[in-house]
Amino acid sequence: MENALLRKHYAYSKIDQEDPEEIKHRQAQFLIQKILLQVDNRRKPSFLRIRMCKLRVRIGRRLKKLRKSMLLGISVARVRLYKQVISRMKTWRRLFHRGRGEPLLSLAPMFA
Repeated sequence: MENALLRKHYAYSKIDQEDPEEIKHRQAQFLIQKILLQVDNRRKPSFLRIRMCKLRVRIGRRLKKLRKSMLLGISVARVRLYKQVISRMKTWRRLFHRGRGEPLLSLAPMFA
């Protein structure tokens, strides 16, 4: 029994007497090994995953280009419609109001 106590006491005293630089070195080695294992266990990107990523980028670019062209087309159509409505209104104004005088066509009032 006494022998066991001496061994434990010796083991603890041996750890206490260990060099602090050696402890730091051992901890650093442990961390380096841990990181290297994590890197080894990491999945490498598969060929299919790389292809899918490239395809997603291409689709995104095409959608962006399509959206821009649609917005441009809509704005051009809006301007054309506006011009057409203005020209029709001018035509109607000429029809109903000939110059400064009486209108060319006069509509009877709905409620007399």
